[in-house]
Amino acid sequence: MKLVSYLRRGTVSAGKIVDDVIVDFPASDPALPGDLRLLLEGGQGLLDRARDLDVKRSATVPLKSVMLLAPIPNPSKFLAIGTNYKKHAAEAEAAGFKVPNAQVWFNKQVSCINAPFGDVHLPSVSDKLDYEVELCVVIGKRCRHVPASDARSVIAGYMVANDFTVRDWANRSPTMTIGKSFDTHGPLGPWITTDDDVADPHDLMLRLFVNGELRQEESSGGMLHDIYQQIAELTAAMTLEPGDLLSTGTPSGVGIALTPHRLLKAGDVVRAEIDGLGHIENRIVPEPV
Repeated sequence: MKLVSYLRRGTVSAGKIVDDVIVDFPASDPALPGDLRLLLEGGQGLLDRARDLDVKRSATVPLKSVMLLAPIPNPSKFLAIGTNYKKHAAEAEAAGFKVPNAQVWFNKQVSCINAPFGDVHLPSVSDKLDYEVELCVVIGKRCRHVPASDARSVIAGYMVANDFTVRDWANRSPTMTIGKSFDTHGPLGPWITTDDDVADPHDLMLRLFVNGELRQEESSGGMLHDIYQQIAELTAAMTLEPGDLLSTGTPSGVGIALTPHRLLKAGDVVRAEIDGLGHIENRIVPEPV
């Protein structure tokens, strides 16, 4: 099931995509919310109701008539792991960065979340903007102390993320958070593909293009710490809530690692895609000041 948040005629709602239409949840079933975070908080019963909606008996809108929004615009947490692909770790080490053996997590502040096709700002305070295609995991259940062997049971689904990074601001702080959290620098989507529609989340090809040029391409199987190990690590420390987002690392080929550096500039168009999950695409524009 593809869960989507969208804007149409000034109204925000949520639904599921069936072919070229969106089945609107609250218009089709008053028990279903128009907010995907609330849908996940409602548990398996609400998800089953959403899945069972028959497109022929439901309220639908054409997919092409809406603006897609970030599927979860207001998670309680947006967490990301650093240097989590073998080849990316190798290119980081070649550039002089020490790669730790442990998982390294940082926050992307939720205020950075952006629509899947929204403009991304080139900051007025830096010209060191970089791209990072990532597989984003959406948590589906409130959970703590989840062993890796059970971790898949708490996943609602997956989507495409681009962890835009202001490199100089990220490097000057050990937490990296501020350089990862500029407004507009967390586009997500285009929808949540539920876990039951993904055979193996560690067998998905990630790609990123800048102005049509392929910059990143690698399987999610290239992770150093897999998704289930990530969930085990995080829930050893904290409770994860429905709708929380985990950005699971980027493959090699980031702009800062290329020779010469190939960072982003105004006018660039960046497309991030993952097989089976769709794509997001963002134009780089000067930050309004």
